[in-house]
Parts: sequence; structure tokens; C-alpha cells
Amino acid sequence: MASLSFFQHYHHHIQRLQYSLRRSSWSLSAVFLALLISLPVLTLLSYLLQPNAQVWQHLASTVLPKYIYNSLWLMFGVGSLSLIIGISTAWLVSMCRFPGRNYLQWALLLPMAIPGYIIAFTYAGLLDPAGIVQTQLRDTFAWQYGDYWFPEIRSLWGAIVMLSLVLYPYVYLTARAAFLEQSICVLEVSRTLGCTAWRAFFRIALPLARPAIVAGLLLALMETLADFGTVDYFGVPTFTTGIFRTWFGLGDAAAAAQLACVLMSFIFILIVVERISRQGARYHHTSSRYSELPAYHLKGVWKLTAISICLLPVLLGFIIPATQLLRWSWQTFSNDAEFHTLIFNSLWLASITALLALLLAAALAYGQRLHPSLMVRASLRFAGTGYAMPGTVIAVGVMILAGAFDARLDTFWQQLFNEYSPILLSGTFVALIFAYLVRFLSVSLSTVEAGLGKIKPSMDDAARALGRRALPTLLNIHFPLMRGTLLTALLMVFVDVMKELPATLVMRPFNFNTLAVRAYELASEEQLAAAAPAGLAIVVAGIIPVILISYSIQRARPGTHANNITP
Repeated sequence: MASLSFFQHYHHHIQRLQYSLRRSSWSLSAVFLALLISLPVLTLLSYLLQPNAQVWQHLASTVLPKYIYNSLWLMFGVGSLSLIIGISTAWLVSMCRFPGRNYLQWALLLPMAIPGYIIAFTYAGLLDPAGIVQTQLRDTFAWQYGDYWFPEIRSLWGAIVMLSLVLYPYVYLTARAAFLEQSICVLEVSRTLGCTAWRAFFRIALPLARPAIVAGLLLALMETLADFGTVDYFGVPTFTTGIFRTWFGLGDAAAAAQLACVLMSFIFILIVVERISRQGARYHHTSSRYSELPAYHLKGVWKLTAISICLLPVLLGFIIPATQLLRWSWQTFSNDAEFHTLIFNSLWLASITALLALLLAAALAYGQRLHPSLMVRASLRFAGTGYAMPGTVIAVGVMILAGAFDARLDTFWQQLFNEYSPILLSGTFVALIFAYLVRFLSVSLSTVEAGLGKIKPSMDDAARALGRRALPTLLNIHFPLMRGTLLTALLMVFVDVMKELPATLVMRPFNFNTLAVRAYELASEEQLAAAAPAGLAIVVAGIIPVILISYSIQRARPGTHANNITP
């Protein structure tokens, strides 16, 4: 009996050791993958140590002040307009009742489906001197060009308006979610204390929603700093255009990398502000009782004002540009013989990247679930910073890495075979897809993490007790439970890759085009009508996540589906 007990104890000890080793292997794999994804950012940071005084003196005396001036004004202008539009519309559709509210509450998200560079060239085609608007004005009033004043769309202010029209949904999204989550109790208390609707908004609802609004605002500002297509098309020099021109114009990788680091410092400051803002929030719900929010039924002029405020951003940010794109596409669709090839290229590139991002995110998130150590969590957070980086910055980091790898391989190959080595990474799909993964992994990672968080740890314990290892548990138990989450993560990355312009423009293989690049190239050559079919295809793809997001917000609030107050 003693020998049997010894063997049972030994067998149990071996099983525990094997389980610990498997958990450690998952954790180490997660850390390794996170470091691999972080390599481009780490490479750019290493260039901060390299002296490059001559180039910096040249940049400082020529274009650097313009980069800083325009980037700061863009942030200020887009931030202000996004706050005004996003908060006002979110409050109206959440707390007020007026005709068309049910349609407008999701329609206000539609401008998010249009990339900045597409709305920019659409409005340029409408508002330029040769556009429809000015032509109609001249024909109607018998004016000549120069007899009247008309705002210049291709300017810094034009870029601010264009970016605000497509980026305000970030603020609207977070503000609306915050307003919907607010407890009815605090709003009812404010009413009993004599607060009018306006006072309740400014003194109660707005402070409670402040952390969420700041988070949405910072997302909009990051997208503003990351934008390349809009500012380049309007001829507004910013950091993103400067990085592109320094790389291809001056041919100086180190200076481009250091400019990218300066841009990263802007983004780092925004991230720190966002973190501080979250921790500094001192507004808390004191009740968990939820029911349908109190509704202000608007009448008369207030009703018309609310409809106008909510309809105007949808009209300017989606209906007008989408209609114009549709009109141009109808005229020029049959002229582009390569359109089907462009769709195929964009679809397979986006599909492969989305699938790889999903698998990577699942491996990283599950490694963290098995072993949530500080090292694993820190590695995942650093790997997720790529989404905050502009595509141009990521492209520079990946190209430097790919070039260094190919140069080392060539040296080794020549020593071994006395001939040049084949190029494995630079200018290939491997490098391009890797850049996409660095940029968009955070999207799928955060979604998968949220999905895994909803599954109780006891499910893992039960699977382990039945003899299931980690990988079969993930594939056979967690994946079926997270089907909706995985599909959402897949679609979000898919659409982001379809819309991505700077990284594709810089890193695409020779003689390879996507819808985004074709739309940008034709628009840059002022063939606006010819660029419309590619732009319209991207917009149609972008509507998918908008529908998903709107649906999830509507379902998220406790008490939405039941009028009864939940305890």
C-alpha cells in the first residue's frame, strides 16, 4: 500500500509539474509574440540615440515649425469641433424625444465609415472653383471667378472641418454610452432639487460622463495626428507628411525615424493625459438601480432645433459625400478595368491580416489568462500601443527592420555562396502584413480579452479536471462560447486594413495596388470621379462595424430591454 501511495503522489506531482510547464510555455510564447510585435516601435526608439544634428538643423530652419504649428492647430480644431458635435448629439438622442430620433441615434455613427482622405477629395470636387457648388453660383448670379468670396477648402481649416466630420463619432460613441449607463436615481434627485434639463446636463450628466468623453476625444486626436491622406491632399504639412517626405525625399531613414519619435512623443503625452484623466475621475454612481432614462419630450422650436443639430453632421459627414461618390461611380465604374483586381487585392490582404491578428490576439490573451503575471500583462500592453501609432510611423519602423534583416542575410549569403541573396522581407507582402499586425493587433486583442473575461475561470478548472490541456480547452470550449466576439474582432481588423492608406502606400510590393491606394492616387491626380468607385467600396465595407457598434451600445445598458427596475 505504501508503494501505491508513493506512486500516486509521484504521479500527481508530475501532473502538476506538467501543467505548470504548459502554463509557463503559454506565458513565454505570449511574451515572445508581444516582443516581436513591438520590434518596430523599439527600433524607432533606438534611433533617438543616434546624432543627426545637420539634418535636424535643416528641418528646424525650414519645415519643422510648420509641422508643429499645423499639427497643434489640427488637434485644437478637430478636438473642439468633435466635442461640440459629439456631446450635443449624444445628449439629445439619449435624453430627449423628437421625431426621427431612433434613426438618427445610429445614423450619427455613419460618418465613421468614411476615411478622412475620401471625404476630403469628395468635398474638394464639390467646393473647388470647378466644382458643382461654385459653378452653380456663377451660372445663377452671372458671376465670374474672383467676383465673390468663397471659403478655400484646400487649407488647414478645410482639413480641420473634414477630419471633424469623420472623427466626431468617437466622442459621440463614448458620450452616448456614458449617458446611457447613468443611473436614473441621480437624474431624478437633480429634478427633485429643482434642476432644469439644462442644469441637470451641465451639473450632473456631463461631469459623470467626463472620463468617457475625454477617452473619446483622445481617440479622435490620435486619429488626427495619424492622418496622412487628408493633410497631404490639402497640402497641409504635418508630422505624418514630413516623415513620408524625409524618407523618400531626403532618403534619410534616421531623420525619418527621429521625426516619427517626435510624433510618438505627442501620442505618448495624449496617452498619459488619458490615463491621468481616468484615475483622476472622482464621480461615481452611488446606485446600481437602472430603468429607462427620463425622456424630455421636445416641442415646437426645440424639436426642430434638435432635429437640425442631429441631422446636420449626418448630412455633411455621410449623406452628401456618399451621394456624390455614388453619382461619380455611376459615371465612371465601367472605365476602370482593374477595379475587380483592386477589390480582390484588398479583400485577400484584409482577410489574411484579420485572421492572423485574431489568432495572435487569442494566443496572447489566453496566455495572459493562464498566467497573468506583471511581465505578461506589460508585454501585452506594449504590443497594443501600435494602434496609437500612425501608419507612416509603423511603416518606417518595419522597413528599417526588414532592410537590416535583408542586409545581414545578404552578407551571410555572399560569404557562403559568393552571390547575392534573395530579398525576403523588404517590399514584400510579409513585411506589409507584419506592419498591419503591428498597427491593428490592439483592436482584436482588446476584443478577445473582453470576450475571455466574460467566461468564468471555473470553466478552465472543469476542463482541466476532465483532462483537457490548454490548447484543446481554448479551441473546443472558449472559441465556441466567443463566436460573436471573434467575429467582431475579425471584422474590425478587416475593415481597418481595407481603409489603411499610409502603411500600404509606403510598403506595398511593386506593381500592387489596393482600393485605398488607387482612390488616393487618382484623387491626387485630380481624377476625382475616377477615384469614386474605390472610395465607395471602402465606405460600404466601413458600414459593417458601425452597425455592430451601434447594436452593442443599444444592448449594453442595464434596463434597456426591461422596463422593470433591476436590483
